[in-house]
Order: sequence, then C-alpha cells, then structure tokens
Amino acid sequence: MVFTKQLKKEVEPIIESIYNDPFIQGIIHGDLKKDAVKHYLKADSLYLNEFAKIYSLLIPKLNDREGIQFLLGQIDFVMNGEVDAHYKLADYAGVDYKTVIQDGEWYPSSDHYIKHMYYNAYRYSDASFTICAMAPCPYVYQQLALKIAERNDLEGNPLKPWVDFYCTNMDELVGHLERWVDEFSETASEEEINILRKNFVESCIHEKRFFNMSYNIETWEGC
Repeated sequence: MVFTKQLKKEVEPIIESIYNDPFIQGIIHGDLKKDAVKHYLKADSLYLNEFAKIYSLLIPKLNDREGIQFLLGQIDFVMNGEVDAHYKLADYAGVDYKTVIQDGEWYPSSDHYIKHMYYNAYRYSDASFTICAMAPCPYVYQQLALKIAERNDLEGNPLKPWVDFYCTNMDELVGHLERWVDEFSETASEEEINILRKNFVESCIHEKRFFNMSYNIETWEGC
C-alpha cells in the first residue's frame, strides 16, 4: 500500500473524532459559539503566519525548481488565500477580522503544535520530515469539510461558506504533499518511515486539540 494511504487509514479515526467534537458540530448546525470563533481566529492568524515562515525555512533544503516554486506558491496561499476562510468566520461572528486578531495569542495547544513543526524544520536536513508534519493541516480541513458537505444539508447554514472553501481549495495542495511524501518514502529507511508516520499522526492530534482549544477558550491560566 502506498505510504500516504497507510497514513490516511491510520488517522481516519482521529478525523472522525474531530468531526464529532463540539467545534465542528457547531459548524454543522450553524450555531458555533461566537466566542469560540474569535478564540480560533486569534490563534489561527498567528499560526498561519508561522506556517508560511516554516515553508520558507524549507526552501534552502531543496535543489529542484519545481519544489521551490511549490513552496513559494504555498507561502502566497497561506498569506493571501486561506485568510479568506478567516474572513468568513469573522463575518459569522459579527466582528472585524483585523480588529479581532490584534489580540492574537499563543495558547497552549497552538503553541505546542507550531513548535512540533519548527522542531522538524530545524532537526532534519530533508524537508520531507517537516512536510509530513505540515500536511495534516490542509488534509484534516479538507476531509472535515467533505464529510460535513456529504452528510449534512447546509442550505441556510451561515457557516456554509467556510465549509465550501475547504471543500474546493485543498485538492491540489493535498495531492502535491502526498506525492512528495510518497516519493521520499520509497527510499527511506525504516527509522525515517517511523519518523514520518509519527509526525503525521501527531499533527492530526494537534489539529484535534486546536479545535478543542478554540471551543473551550483555552488559555495558559487554565492549565
């Protein structure tokens, strides 16, 4: 079985668990707490900025033009494309996006998540290890959105635009990341395969914690 197919099979229960958690259920029912949305935006705006910076750290690790162009394109998408999903949530919450993110903060779960990626970016010379830690971000969002759209009637749901965004904008990115990881895995040692797997699974768990952090208004004071 192709390596990324194995990974996706392994993390499917985690994604299904996220689907059933209160943040995504709030999206499904169109009644997600406005405070949870604001907490999410404050954290995710900072997260996306760092996500783009991590892409930039990987460029010196590459020698092929196609890989470099891909990373540059992803930096642009993270900074100028995915922010559209944030604006859709801000509209739902009735807040000005630029105003609400001024109070952005690294809460425990988001802080742990981004440091997981930075560790891999600085620890390993091959970009594939970091890519395997980053890939669950678009993959989990894509899968959640597809499950929501397939299983629910979203007509009249104020959060449908957010779901639509992730249903339609992740395919090319997810496909490219999968090909990248699969190609590296073909010649990787058993130890390297285990690191790739660990990175992917842990990031899926971090995604679950990020959503729960937002819904529960997690702060350092509550730890």
